[in-house]
Amino acid sequence: MLALMFGASAGSASADQGLRLDWQSCGDAANVQCTTAKVPLDYGSPGEGSTKLFVARSPATDRKHRIGSLFLNFGGPGGTMADIVEAYGADLFPELNQRYDIVGMDPRGVGQSEPSIDCKVNQETDGIYSNPYTTPDNLNVSALIRKDQAYVNRCVALNRKILPYVSTANVARDLDALKSAVGDRKLSYLGFSYGTFLGATYASLFPNGYRSMVLDGPVDATNYINHPMTDLAAQTAGFERALGRFFQVCAANQAGCAGFGGSDPWDAFDQLVDRANQTPIPADGYTADPRPVTGDEVIEATIGDLYAKQYWPELAGYLADAANGDASGLRFLSDLSYGRNDDGTYDPGSDRYFTIGAIEQHYGSGVQNYLDAGEMSYEQHDHFWSNNGYVELNYGLFPIKGRDTYAGPFKIPGSAVTPLVVATTYEPATPFRGAKNLVRDLGNARLLTMRGDGHTAYGNGSPDCIDSSINTYLLDGKLPLTGTTCVQDLPFEQPQATAKARVAPAAPQVEATRRLHERPVAP
Repeated sequence: MLALMFGASAGSASADQGLRLDWQSCGDAANVQCTTAKVPLDYGSPGEGSTKLFVARSPATDRKHRIGSLFLNFGGPGGTMADIVEAYGADLFPELNQRYDIVGMDPRGVGQSEPSIDCKVNQETDGIYSNPYTTPDNLNVSALIRKDQAYVNRCVALNRKILPYVSTANVARDLDALKSAVGDRKLSYLGFSYGTFLGATYASLFPNGYRSMVLDGPVDATNYINHPMTDLAAQTAGFERALGRFFQVCAANQAGCAGFGGSDPWDAFDQLVDRANQTPIPADGYTADPRPVTGDEVIEATIGDLYAKQYWPELAGYLADAANGDASGLRFLSDLSYGRNDDGTYDPGSDRYFTIGAIEQHYGSGVQNYLDAGEMSYEQHDHFWSNNGYVELNYGLFPIKGRDTYAGPFKIPGSAVTPLVVATTYEPATPFRGAKNLVRDLGNARLLTMRGDGHTAYGNGSPDCIDSSINTYLLDGKLPLTGTTCVQDLPFEQPQATAKARVAPAAPQVEATRRLHERPVAP
């Protein structure tokens, strides 16, 4: 695969950037092509150096009716995209891929782009979400500061060159350069989760630069960048709500829930966590990592499967197995959450999530602020308090701030194309009220609602309403009617297999996006 070359050529260059892409075959899926794009670290000061973006595309299958390129971002921050296009190709979004080249870019500092952020730590013991989780009962302020400072120092030491330049605004500028390089006059974009913050940033910086824009599982852009502690507390509440929804469905459908918890799955879950904290539960059936599972790891495993309702039956089965003395399935999910590889190394997805957020989100200084927030989170959130509060001290200690960041206003003029914002009512990671805030702030935006559960709506149980509306907008430019509401329809059935490997079916985008979110779980 060859780097993006300087020097224009007809049909493949951007006149303002002077870039030419050299595509080469790559990946496992048929007909996928890849390239690398050399872009400035700082668009305002090109002489400061460059970074290489890795890009993959699945060419349109109906070349006669091709619209152009559709750029995707499945979230993060720090989530990869090119590898997903390489793996799935035209199977990812077949209807859209008929008339669009599907394009996935690994954002600067991420994945196969170079340099790529990696703090090279054991995520379970040293990373941002390391365990045992901090609580008011086990808090040792000096030890917490030492651990967090050591992690921050390592991230800075190993990634100092790229860190100041990985802001979302710079990724938006990369998108603008690449859309010209692929020959498009305007950007077509489909973003999920954090990818909606990237989309809102692009639309605010380049209001006349896009043809169509879908923001699914939308981030409250203003709060995310300017008030991150408030935003993360709202997300934690969203996960608590989602867990309660799971317990409700489980109690009503014990067959689909593998009998876990009987009429009171909530109490059964709490007892399981307490039991595992007292005596970790064996996981001998998961041969890749048979370590016993603690109560904190039960919680870590659970949060990942709350992202997609398709995986609720899987979670229920694993919890039922653990209640019967075999936590192999929960060990698998916990390892997946921490990005643990079979050889004992760790995926750097959480490092990228943390550092990209840390250089641009507006966190304050002062250790006591984070201790107070941690105590409040522990009092307010029975299960997922570790998602905000104490954990955010890492951000307060981070010494590098991004250059050329953008913190708003997130506002789109009436003369611009109207983005389609797609939100789910019982969304755990990017709560529904945040979606409404984004629509309000953008001004020129259309909200499409799915009444249902899980993170993001496309491919998530509403093919004739959500999926159809998004496809119609992207392909034909037609927005759904104002106030359109769709209803999710997903069965709650136990998969016919053991808890030793993933068995529940899901669309490729659901499998990918559920682990690329505001709290990353092994992208």
